Amino acid sequence: MYKLLALNIDGTLLKSNGKLEKKTKEAIDFVKKKDVYVTLLTSRNFLSAKKVAKALKLDSYLVTFQGALVAKSLEEKLYESVIPAQKTFDIVHVLEHFNCNVRLLHERYSIGNRKKVKNNMIARTILGDPFFYPAQFVDSLSDVLRNDPIDVMKIDVFYSNEDECDEIVETMERAFPEISLTMSDGKIELLPKNVSKLNGLIRLGNELGISLKEMVVIGDHMDDMPAIEAAGLGVAMGNAPNEVKAVADWVTRSNEQLGVAYMIKEHFRKQHRPQFLRQIRTTEKK
Repeated sequence: MYKLLALNIDGTLLKSNGKLEKKTKEAIDFVKKKDVYVTLLTSRNFLSAKKVAKALKLDSYLVTFQGALVAKSLEEKLYESVIPAQKTFDIVHVLEHFNCNVRLLHERYSIGNRKKVKNNMIARTILGDPFFYPAQFVDSLSDVLRNDPIDVMKIDVFYSNEDECDEIVETMERAFPEISLTMSDGKIELLPKNVSKLNGLIRLGNELGISLKEMVVIGDHMDDMPAIEAAGLGVAMGNAPNEVKAVADWVTRSNEQLGVAYMIKEHFRKQHRPQFLRQIRTTEKK
């Protein structure tokens, strides 16, 4: 009996063109009718994830910013962890010595430098609807932060080559041991310590009284691996890297083949609502 379904967004719920298919929406409606709590588990900013949740008619807590923010809205937060303003400035000051594109993600907006880096991931990264999540680009992030310091949820770093990536990681780990680093899709994500998708899911489960063994996690990214491995039922998308598939209990179809809808219909059609099972047990006792 699984009580919670956690879904990654990009590469899992959405097709490669960013489209949310009708069959996927219908599958989410189907599993909600089984009294399963459905949440999103994503590195996206909260406002972007909330748009997807609205399309799915979800009013649940969402695990966003790689787990740095678990919330229903920016006014109703279950958990929040930020990189403090002074630490953000110090990190940016070091990163500006590298040829990398840096993006600071605040809960309401992002600020990035204009440095041009040959990295295809930058073009593919969703900046978000400017009406919901404005994105600003400046020549010098440190100059902006010196005049207007901000706490941020996470910092995305886009590097130009693997050698530079290794150098950035080594420098960050040595200079800022209190910051967590995650590698994901051609970028480095800097997070507050003890922040991850898995820890965000654990915090949500503690609030709802749902254990990891009662959860289903579906994802396709390397940063989904710990949550997939720890869940009662960990599911990898068909388009996931082999490393992700190796730790999963189940491998579904790809996002282009609507793997989320397929998995839900294949598994959850066999699961009854808890209320129905309680009625059966009561009848049997009589």
